[in-house]
Amino acid sequence: MATVRNLKIKTSTCKRVVKELHSYEKEVEREAAKTADMKEKGADPYDLKQQENVLAESRMMIPDCRKRLESALAELKAALTELEEENQEGQEIEDAQSTIADVEKLFQTTEA
Repeated sequence: MATVRNLKIKTSTCKRVVKELHSYEKEVEREAAKTADMKEKGADPYDLKQQENVLAESRMMIPDCRKRLESALAELKAALTELEEENQEGQEIEDAQSTIADVEKLFQTTEA
């Protein structure tokens, strides 16, 4: 049975994972720029290889983060549906609906 407390937790989880996703995307941009700069300057091949590994690890985190976000979103929707069926109302419900809309918009913009 979903409670308002569980809904708040699931809403916060979605928000946190969205922040993580944005953080990883920024990290990939930063590391890609650093790698390109190292290539231009003719850096030591060992250092360049290590930097490419860092970039690859950062890129691997994005799909993982998206999967966790999809899972958290599904859990949030289920909890929200359950509370709406019980005719619950309040700020937590509105926050959850807003978070769901934001996450779905994020998925639409990244898929396009």
